[in-house]
Amino acid sequence: MHPTAPELVLALEANVQVGPPMEIGAGPHGVRRIVPILGGTFEGSGINGRVLGGGADWQIIRADGFSELDSRYTLETDAGDLIYVQNRGIRHAAPEVMRKLLAGEAVQPWQVYFVTTPAFETAAPALQWLTRSVFIGTGERQPLAVVMRYWRVGTGSAGP
Repeated sequence: MHPTAPELVLALEANVQVGPPMEIGAGPHGVRRIVPILGGTFEGSGINGRVLGGGADWQIIRADGFSELDSRYTLETDAGDLIYVQNRGIRHAAPEVMRKLLAGEAVQPWQVYFVTTPAFETAAPALQWLTRSVFIGTGERQPLAVVMRYWRVGTGSAGP
């Protein structure tokens, strides 16, 4: 018997507008930064809407540029349903690429490993598939935004 690998199905793509990072400074684990989430839009499997302002991405940047990410924000669908997102991940690249990225300069997405494990919470009955699935996120940092793509891990079982 040969097991088959799970398939990935694109569930959502979010264009998240971000503000300038607040640098807290060096701590025991690295440099702490907080990147405010200002707003944005998203679209996906039968749902569209906006990213609400007020969230943030809490980051720890190690001396070698390796970044630990923990972002939390809220999506609001066009129907008015709210979705809480907690998105933990890592990001790293060659030192010169990380210097540019952390300075807010544009870099090619293929130069950066930017992968997350998002979790979604919502009370909306029609969106429970978000709370009952595992997702992998891939990110693309732009100077004033982050494009996040959330992929549902499928096993051939029920889904949207």
